[in-house]
Amino acid sequence: MGVFTYENEVTSPLPPSKLFKAFVLDADNLVPKIYKHGITDLNVEILEGHGGPGTIKKFTFHEGGHLKFLKHKVDVLDKEHFTYNYSVVEGGPLSETLEKVSYETKLVASPDGGTIFKSTGKYYTKDHAEINEEQIKAEDEKATGVFKAVEGYLLANPEAYN
Repeated sequence: MGVFTYENEVTSPLPPSKLFKAFVLDADNLVPKIYKHGITDLNVEILEGHGGPGTIKKFTFHEGGHLKFLKHKVDVLDKEHFTYNYSVVEGGPLSETLEKVSYETKLVASPDGGTIFKSTGKYYTKDHAEINEEQIKAEDEKATGVFKAVEGYLLANPEAYN
């Protein structure tokens, strides 16, 4: 099994606490309402747990391309340090070449009072399969798009998630 790691950082003028509430803690409700790029209907269902570590969520995409559903397991949810880690356990990017995908996200306060959103994706390949780096980058751009959509919503609605 090989491992391909992809790291990304995105900045925001908003404080980490506000972004964490919207982007992580209430994402299941907020994101389906505000992010429509290629997704006409997104349903999020908790299959197991109560939102914290060990929780398994199923995301069902009605229309919107090759991705029909994915299940992810919450590995870490640290509200004090604004950290959220999860692993895809079924569907989504898992394929004949990928055995497992894990994501680590952290919102860090920047010197100007904003946030640095740091994300690391670890893609575990089956056997000696080759990974398509362009596809990984494209998926990361979608995740950045979701983050920026949440940021845009918060900038337009400054009283939300205080």
